[in-house]
Amino acid sequence: MNISVFSLPGRVCSTSAIRDIAAKAQTPYTLICLKPNIEWVYLGQERMIQVLEMTGATMVYADHFAQIGDTVTEAPVIDYQIGALRDDFDFGSVLLWDTNELKALVSRMDNDYEYAGLYDLRLRAAEVNGEACSDYIAHIPEYLYYEVETDTRKSGEKLFDYVDPRNRQVQIEMEQCVTAHLKRIGAYLQPGEYKALPEAENYPVTASVIIPCKNRVRTIADAIHSALNQKIRSPFSFNVIVVDDNSTDGTKEKIQEIKDDKLVYIAQDPTWHAIGGNWNVAIHDPRCGKYAIQLDSDDTYFDETTVQKFIDAFAGLEPEQDSPAAPRFGMVIGTYQLTDIAGNTLPPGVIDHREWTDDNGRNNALRINGLGAPRGFYVPLLRTINYPTTKYGEDYAVGLRISRDWPIGRIYDVVYNCRRWEDNSDANCDVVAMNRNNWYKDRLRTWELIARMKG
Repeated sequence: MNISVFSLPGRVCSTSAIRDIAAKAQTPYTLICLKPNIEWVYLGQERMIQVLEMTGATMVYADHFAQIGDTVTEAPVIDYQIGALRDDFDFGSVLLWDTNELKALVSRMDNDYEYAGLYDLRLRAAEVNGEACSDYIAHIPEYLYYEVETDTRKSGEKLFDYVDPRNRQVQIEMEQCVTAHLKRIGAYLQPGEYKALPEAENYPVTASVIIPCKNRVRTIADAIHSALNQKIRSPFSFNVIVVDDNSTDGTKEKIQEIKDDKLVYIAQDPTWHAIGGNWNVAIHDPRCGKYAIQLDSDDTYFDETTVQKFIDAFAGLEPEQDSPAAPRFGMVIGTYQLTDIAGNTLPPGVIDHREWTDDNGRNNALRINGLGAPRGFYVPLLRTINYPTTKYGEDYAVGLRISRDWPIGRIYDVVYNCRRWEDNSDANCDVVAMNRNNWYKDRLRTWELIARMKG
């Protein structure tokens, strides 16, 4: 079939391995397999070649079947778009390349990566004459082969792999690679070039803790109490705004049992809101403070100092400094630890997103799947942006938008307990839900990439 077949140990591989494949490929088509023991459906390889020829694509990939033990399930993947910049984008285990195009791309690979060789290659495949273009990476929505799935963890257990400290060196290389890509396509943002933050009006309190919720009777009281127990230095003040999105499990009654003047309860109307819409209602409420600080309804703050640390970080205040100052940041992101519902630490433990740098964090934000938590916002700015009305990716959308034009601050002390349990919305997503979520985040990156290229 005029095809050369090569094996690579997954998506993390060296530039030298990619160069070696390109040098050895002497047939019109080159098949790179990222897993062993691939089995093809009848005429599966022929179909991939056919689509490659019809489309003029540089590379094609396909849906497939995943085998776990004796169980075989469908494993569809998603279409590629210019915002599909995640280094863990799932192509499946089989990539079919036009050999001439492969060799041409490899000839332009001018960095020697230990881990980011394949990532560099496929990013270059999405560039045409210095512009981003996804037309030459084609997804075949047909089940063409079988692969053995060795990672049987639930979706919630895989969620934090990209920030596992053990993968730090890999992440550094991936950041270097995507930054070079952004420079080539004209989407790179220079360090230190920011717009001015809007002026603040008068606000009833300095900060508001925002807790959107729906059917969280088991955890909502823990969240609210951890917020109400915050200790704030004078002259600062705060309240806690809980937005209940039509709970039916006793959550409303659980909230109403808590008596505290700082607690603000908002009951949503029955139309569609999702998490993003609940945030919008909270930040536009006249009782909202100058800063809005996230707390999910099944999580808790680490201790009584979280809100004060956010206030200090926004204004660039030193500990015990009492004079309110103009904010330096449009957004501040803290550090969290993973725990179970009882507060016991779960691996990988502390997630501090130390891959963020003031110089390049907003470029690298287009590669990673989240900017961290908990998040705090300067409300006069957030009211000009608003959240998308969706239940997934809404925080990432806002973070990307802020990162384009305004500085983001970080808190590297642990200030938040991210509690993982069976009722997390992302605890055990099936492949359809995972694909929908990943496609949406890629779409957010695509829109943001277009905006940055336009300048």
